[in-house]
Amino acid sequence: MSQEDKSLIEVINILEAGECPFGHKIGEKFDYPEERGRICAAAFHTLYPYVIGIRFGAIFPWEEEEDSVTICCPDYKNPVVFKITRQ
Repeated sequence: MSQEDKSLIEVINILEAGECPFGHKIGEKFDYPEERGRICAAAFHTLYPYVIGIRFGAIFPWEEEEDSVTICCPDYKNPVVFKITRQ
């Protein structure tokens, strides 16, 4: 596996009530693909298209940093905000 195939996924915020029912905490970091199984399945389902985009060099024009994208999980009561960064 080359370095381009790796991403860092980090929990940067939890909105609303601030408590993830899966147990994610602000500051948690996950190396993709090695630790993808540690991320909530519903959240990862939302993150996956962006993880693949980052892997293949996508740039998201609305982001301030060229090598990252910020995505929220689908839990409307406690949305967990993840930052995906190209490694």
